Amino acid sequence: MLDIKAIRANPEEIEARLRRRAPDIDLSEIRDLDRERRELLQSVERTKARKNEVSREVGRRKKAGEEAQELIQSMRALGQTLAVAEARLAEVTAAIEARVAELPNLPHRDVTPGNDLSQGTVLREEGVAPRSATGENHLQIATRLGLLDMERGARLAGSRFGLFRGWGARLEWALLQFMIDVHVGEFGYEFILPPFVANSETLTASGQLPKFADQVYRCADDDLYLIPTAEVPLTGLHRGEMLEEDALPHCYCAYTPCFRREAGAHGATERGLIRTHQFNKVEIYRFVAPEQSYAELEILTAHAEEIVRRLGLHFRTVRLVAGDLAQQAAMTYDIEVYIPGQERYYEVSSISNCEDYQARRAQIRYRPTGGGKPRFVHTLNGSALATSRLMAALLESNVREDGALEIPEVLRSYLGGVDVIGGGDAA
Repeated sequence: MLDIKAIRANPEEIEARLRRRAPDIDLSEIRDLDRERRELLQSVERTKARKNEVSREVGRRKKAGEEAQELIQSMRALGQTLAVAEARLAEVTAAIEARVAELPNLPHRDVTPGNDLSQGTVLREEGVAPRSATGENHLQIATRLGLLDMERGARLAGSRFGLFRGWGARLEWALLQFMIDVHVGEFGYEFILPPFVANSETLTASGQLPKFADQVYRCADDDLYLIPTAEVPLTGLHRGEMLEEDALPHCYCAYTPCFRREAGAHGATERGLIRTHQFNKVEIYRFVAPEQSYAELEILTAHAEEIVRRLGLHFRTVRLVAGDLAQQAAMTYDIEVYIPGQERYYEVSSISNCEDYQARRAQIRYRPTGGGKPRFVHTLNGSALATSRLMAALLESNVREDGALEIPEVLRSYLGGVDVIGGGDAA
């Protein structure tokens, strides 16, 4: 959430920065409401002061045995005026909070403005783009090898829900175990298994609500939502808390399934595992002091890149343009793997610095070691990684000419030493 004080102090600058990502943003309504709120506050305080003066005079006259009926009537009128003003003040304050909550984060000044996604900055690229050895896409490979059953998944839950089975389920689980082991065992994150549902306060804190309510699954009988990403519960982990600076950064790694409605039509290129309503993901997350947040962004990105690198996949890292940023992000790096069946890159990880946007919504502060006023932390999150598109890239990049699937070396120990699936080499 943006700071209303910053909007009040520098409205033109804030609006100009927001328009780098959304050209139609207009802060005039918020500014008008804020002006009315301040006028109402002054009016309320004046009315309260006058009412108190009259009340004291009524008390003095009654004590002296003097007539006070006229003043009593005046005090009642002031009370009615005060009630109307306070009701309007509450209404205006709520309207400001609702409108500010819908505003996206300010993009970092180094982020390229606009909505032309092709203008994203390629920061680095590793490996050589592979070719499919069989000409099959990942859905064809997975179906032929009995790894994935989209038909039965759809029968159980509807379209765009997959069902892994046999070696496919084991391979999916191996990916998750491998990523958790690297992040926890090597990079030092604390492992978290959070609830897979969250309440509206938690989704509001992370930035999914109120603007993206149509993209999340809601449990109709409860104030609960299926989480679209582990970023949601991890943001809420310290909601309303005061942290100590010398304990920062707090570094967490979580596994969850992720649920997304993905409203709207999708083309044939997004079938299979490219775009689904449910997928598995390992998330890495940090609460940090503001001065370290952009250095921490590089650390998170390096950790996510290392997973793709060890899997032997061709990838590139791209800094997104302002118009492609998520609501809560000030800067985002996407890690994109090359999927040979479609001869294009797909994002498998987004790593974002949200600065203090989520911390303001969640009221997460830290107490500076050297003293001084508490400050909001900065939050950073990253997929490390989502397995669905990663699995698609693995299948298409590692299928052999004989149709069997070669298992990346780093995953073999999780599969009992099996190095090939298909062709009679795995049972």
